Amino acid sequence: QVQLVESGGGLVQAGGSLRLSCAASGRTFSGYAMGWFRQAPGKEREFVGAILWTYETTYYVDSVKGRFTISRDNAKNTVYLQMNRLKPEDTAIYYCAARRGSTYNTVPRDYDYWGQGTQVTVSS
Repeated sequence: QVQLVESGGGLVQAGGSLRLSCAASGRTFSGYAMGWFRQAPGKEREFVGAILWTYETTYYVDSVKGRFTISRDNAKNTVYLQMNRLKPEDTAIYYCAARRGSTYNTVPRDYDYWGQGTQVTVSS
């Protein structure tokens, strides 16, 4: 049974940093794309970025480029989202997701597995 468990969320002041973790279990994720999404109150879930597990290629939405970095630790079967220079508009529940295949996708319904989410709140 595949499980994704996020951790690392919290309250931080604008300009601060957080590192989210997504611990994956139940299988190896070689050949998968691991995505990060976020959902703010009253808004749709939006794509933040992704990493192709095998190649470690990363992709980001324009609003986080240069501030967020996705990486993965193969030995720990864990994906990370390092978030720097946080802004109040980054406040949301952050989810990690896994998608079979060697390409990423920005559409939530194209992902096969989801974590439960972790809250990130950025105060101004």
